Amino acid sequence: MKKLAMLTLFSLAFFSTNTFARDDIGSYSIETALNSEVAKAKLGTDIKFYFGEQKHPKVLSDFGEFKTNKKTNAFNKTDQEACDWVFLSAMIALKDRAVKEGGNAVIDIKSNYKSNLTSSEKTFQCGAGTMVAGVALTGKVVKLK
Repeated sequence: MKKLAMLTLFSLAFFSTNTFARDDIGSYSIETALNSEVAKAKLGTDIKFYFGEQKHPKVLSDFGEFKTNKKTNAFNKTDQEACDWVFLSAMIALKDRAVKEGGNAVIDIKSNYKSNLTSSEKTFQCGAGTMVAGVALTGKVVKLK
């Protein structure tokens, strides 16, 4: 009986982790994520954000490139909901860094999920799993004219 119980527990542990191990990497709309009321309230208007190769005013001071890697609970959320939420968390981290460094903008923002650097003016990369979703971004903190 003990052997059967042990075999059952081992099988459940082995198969359950494989069954739930999901890490789907997808592209999601920057505009959709930033247009939510929560995003507008949390990010404000003091720091400007420029994604990919978007045009921006002249750079007066460059404070360096900074990275953020955020995760969020994805349980009982759609991939879109989880990814928008964790993207906002990553954007808040970039905003906070800009404020700390004395910048007024973050430029050249790119996705860097699992060290796969992708540049887009319209989308960000997000890894969504059964339990966790993640977004990694890089961007240059600057002072613009």
